Amino acid sequence: MNKVWDWIKKYKKTTGITLVLFIGFIFCLPDPLFDDPYSTVLEDKDGRLLSASIANDGQWRFPVQAEVPTKFESSILLFEDKRFYSHLGVDPMATFRALQQNVKAGGVVSGGSTITMQVIRLSRKNHKRTYFEKIIEMILATRLELSYSKKEILSLYAAHAPFGGNVVGIEAASWRYFGRKLDDLSWAESAMLAVLPNNPSLIHLGKNRNLLKEKRDRLLNRLKDAGELDELTLKLAMAESIPQKPLALPRHSKHLLTRAAQEGHQQTRIKSSIDEAIQLQAERILNEHQQQLSGNQIFNAAAIILKVETGEVLAYVGNTDSGREHGEMVDVVNSPRSTGSILKPFLFAALMDDGKVLPQTLIPDVPTLIGGFSPKNFSKDYDGAVPADKALIRSLNIPAVHELRDFRYEKFYEVLKNVGLTTLTQQPDHYGLSLVLGGAEGTLWDITGAYASMARTLNNYFTVVGVKRYDKNDFHSPTYIKDYAMKKEDSQLSETSWLNASGIWLTFEALKELYRPGEETGWRYFNSTKPIAWKTGTSFGFRDGWAVGTNPEYAVGVWVGNADGEGRPGLTGTEMAAPILFDLFSLLPGQPWFQQPISEMEQIKVCSISGQRISSNCESSNSIWVTSRGLQTQPCDYHKRIHLTEDEKFQVNLNCEKANRIHSVNWFVLPPVQEYYFRTKNLSYKPLPPVRSDCGGGSRLMAMDLVYPKPNASIFIPRELDGSSGLVLFQAAHRSSSSTIYWHLDGEYIGATRKLHQLSLSAASGAHMLTLVDGDGEILTQSFTILSNP
Repeated sequence: MNKVWDWIKKYKKTTGITLVLFIGFIFCLPDPLFDDPYSTVLEDKDGRLLSASIANDGQWRFPVQAEVPTKFESSILLFEDKRFYSHLGVDPMATFRALQQNVKAGGVVSGGSTITMQVIRLSRKNHKRTYFEKIIEMILATRLELSYSKKEILSLYAAHAPFGGNVVGIEAASWRYFGRKLDDLSWAESAMLAVLPNNPSLIHLGKNRNLLKEKRDRLLNRLKDAGELDELTLKLAMAESIPQKPLALPRHSKHLLTRAAQEGHQQTRIKSSIDEAIQLQAERILNEHQQQLSGNQIFNAAAIILKVETGEVLAYVGNTDSGREHGEMVDVVNSPRSTGSILKPFLFAALMDDGKVLPQTLIPDVPTLIGGFSPKNFSKDYDGAVPADKALIRSLNIPAVHELRDFRYEKFYEVLKNVGLTTLTQQPDHYGLSLVLGGAEGTLWDITGAYASMARTLNNYFTVVGVKRYDKNDFHSPTYIKDYAMKKEDSQLSETSWLNASGIWLTFEALKELYRPGEETGWRYFNSTKPIAWKTGTSFGFRDGWAVGTNPEYAVGVWVGNADGEGRPGLTGTEMAAPILFDLFSLLPGQPWFQQPISEMEQIKVCSISGQRISSNCESSNSIWVTSRGLQTQPCDYHKRIHLTEDEKFQVNLNCEKANRIHSVNWFVLPPVQEYYFRTKNLSYKPLPPVRSDCGGGSRLMAMDLVYPKPNASIFIPRELDGSSGLVLFQAAHRSSSSTIYWHLDGEYIGATRKLHQLSLSAASGAHMLTLVDGDGEILTQSFTILSNP
């Protein structure tokens, strides 16, 4: 040890220089070796190219691949560096031969560069070819060999070598010149790409095609001599022609490519979950439908297909090829749009979970005014009362508002956020009861993902045994990254979820109807052998048409409209989006229906008319499945025990008839306003018989009610165009079609009505009292306020 130290002190200058040179050699290699920008590349689940964007410097330069194909490797090594796997970055034999050639020629005619040295030269941006530069390349090449494997060095060369024009790297060249991935290249194509980096100007196909073919064929002959090709393969390879012109790269799922780049995947190779075959068919279907829709000045459509089990995206069509003037670059899948009725199934499922409503419970469908909010059905018509499941199927707005009022919009707001809607940026009061009618915006991404999450929750309910059968993380956003999987440690096992399996199953049972009304525009048949739970939606002003559906394996979402928000007549979810939905489902295999979660359900008897739990007054009943919490609902309160004359023409009581002559029956009775509309749509409905005139005390059931105004309503009466005071139309409903109603305003008689009980009046601003009296002496009073002074 002392001798070594003595030697270092004796030759300290030499030692110092050596140490500095050694340290410099260790750290001489740049990190990163290349700082070139790369293209963003989107691949499908099997590695097939879907789309790519050009790099920021205007070059087609794909990210480095781990390995290069065998055919190209054999070709490039034979052409450029036969001893690549035996040297350490510098080939002494090639260097000596090049030196001889240069001396003989009196200039630089051969560089003797190995592939490793060429990688260094490419990383140094092709500095001027001098002997000093050559020495630097040799040093760096040796250092590169110590840090990278031979396969990695070859991959670096293949990814950064010039292939003519703005094409850099073999992968971009393969697509630009042959329109296929590297692994599919023939020997002739591999040989052509091997000779190009040596003289990339040869790819000027219009001028140098013969020269390029000669160079390629010489290399093919050398490959045959090296034993890589047999005689037949050589002949077939030499018979292949040189490409005529560069080809356009694939442009499938281009909106997803842009989205992925914006979400942090730029300049990378994105291995997506997209299935190329499904993607191409989905694009075809949407573009075919768009050509038809354009006749109605509807130019845009979008669709997404998800795998329920994982939420992986199988197809992502962000928009149709309708031209830049029609906003084809807008990614509608990720754009917030008015939701229309597409969120109603989440409310229905939440109501089933809550147990306050049963699937067939009658919900009011009458003119409604709640806190200044007056919803209308698509048809501008009323049914009086509709079973909850039929109201969902027909997408009726007024029943949905009544349901949301009872459920509370604040709770529904939280449900929507928990199942995956990320666009609810305002407080619940901002949306109010309009939340279920399109008062909020949503994206096709979020909404289709939420439908898939419901299906996933129902499927996974059967995978766990015990009390805690739910994982709340089953409600999660879709993903376009291949092999996505929720980490087990992220599971949130619990006894319930944001929506439970029984409520979801009942919702899907209602939504799988294939015989559906076209949003009150006419009945449509959608024939399909595949059971699908699906729902449509249409936003106000016919701006957005939605259709979303799911089965146990796939969820599909479709949007149709104009990217700029222009509405068009007839633009409804059922008419425009639903046909696309079913065409997309036709691409997917049929699946058996969802398994029923019987363990958290009960089979009970309900009144066949009201849909409520059966009472002693119900004449007929049905057996249906309900959630366990549905057992807490009250028995039917629509069926009443009434007392009639023996001929059932009049109601009577003990004040006017003997007990032995009173005929007691059960009668289905709706509130007057609901009855007013219900009996026009249900011819079998029997109104209550009137009370016989000699019976004091009348009936226990209210005979009339006001349709408008509602209790304590505030009414604005505008002036007419000539400046005169306007009128407000009041309307009442009475059980008896022959009854007369006498109207009084603030104690003053103002008129009488028969059959159609409507009365127009004007009133001064301020509070008023309206009093109605019918022919039997029944009195109804209601207060309201006029906001304007006519």
